[in-house]
Amino acid sequence: MEKIKKNLEEKSKKSISVLKEDLNTVRAGRANPALLDKVMVDYYGSPTPLKSLANISVPDPRTLLISPFDPKAIGEIEKGINVANIGINPSNDGKCVRLVIPQVTEERRKELTKTVKKMGEESKVAVRNLRREANDELKKLEKAHEITEDELKKALDDIQKATDKTIKEIDDIVAAKDKEILEV
Repeated sequence: MEKIKKNLEEKSKKSISVLKEDLNTVRAGRANPALLDKVMVDYYGSPTPLKSLANISVPDPRTLLISPFDPKAIGEIEKGINVANIGINPSNDGKCVRLVIPQVTEERRKELTKTVKKMGEESKVAVRNLRREANDELKKLEKAHEITEDELKKALDDIQKATDKTIKEIDDIVAAKDKEILEV
């Protein structure tokens, strides 16, 4: 029984961390190096994560500065950013690549909040599926007479409480991201 609860807890934490990673890639009008986490650059024939090839800094709230360790890679870095389709055009000065984050319109902010809510809802569905799997495992144990009916009820209640806590945490994360997006 404890193993089932522990498994549910670990998978729930994983769902939350995946949600946080996904939300970091949502552009909110503010420069955030996490926007470039999924950018891959074709470096000498092999796809390489951008953060392995360059130092990414935020000189001001609306600019990302990418300083490659190898200056010859600037062209490939620009191509990688364009291929990643993050909606920002890179510009380079021969030594580094700059990404100027455009001001987000009110309409685009509303679209982004819908996207964020959808991501949150997908995470909640994943957590509910984990709850269902855990409940099914517990019911199998009870059917096999490995646990009593009272133990089953208590375990189901504990799993429900853990699920409610995780869903509340997801709601809080989504609300914080919404607030960040709607901030002008």
